[in-house]
Amino acid sequence: MARKEPVRKKEAARAGAPPAAEGVGANVTAAGAAGAGGSKVLHTAAWIERQLDAFAAAALAETGGAGQLVVAGIRTHGALLADRLAALLERKLGRPVPVARLDVTLYRDDLSRPGRLKAYHGTEMLCPIDEQTVILLDDVFYTGRTIRAALDLLMDFGRPRAVRLYVLLDRGGHELPLRPDLCGEKLTLAPGESVRVHLKELDGEDAVVLAREQ
Repeated sequence: MARKEPVRKKEAARAGAPPAAEGVGANVTAAGAAGAGGSKVLHTAAWIERQLDAFAAAALAETGGAGQLVVAGIRTHGALLADRLAALLERKLGRPVPVARLDVTLYRDDLSRPGRLKAYHGTEMLCPIDEQTVILLDDVFYTGRTIRAALDLLMDFGRPRAVRLYVLLDRGGHELPLRPDLCGEKLTLAPGESVRVHLKELDGEDAVVLAREQ
């Protein structure tokens, strides 16, 4: 069911930082890795698959395999990752795992900027989240403002038992007191550099790409 407008705002919960699962949490200095105006592939499909395997193991450890588990992804790439993680968990648990796809557009603090509403696709929240453990997924953690918006959206749908944030990459530049509970890799980028996650469902390939503006 698509959420058409925000109902209320709540203070975003500060995420804790438990020990990283095996195979995740590396720190990398990527500065200078991409030439001027060029790009460099940092990771391929195999790396992304390993991170999702580690995420699945962490989610199962978080809940003990109990049924109170919802996987939620932030559109667009986070939602695709959520679909993949839910499929992994379903194979391990032998039962369906609910998936929510979150569109945080209407909860952003820069909604007044031109063009923001053009990208609105709506939220799919087809399962209750009250007293559930929500595994929130996104591809890249940057300022924290997208995650703050996602937490506000979730709280408008219910009161989860806990929310755990898993991201493939933490690129630094945090502006809010939020941190991932689990991330595949922490990057240090030079000025003018950016990192992008490509997923085959949308981009035709799975890869992590470092780019430098001209």
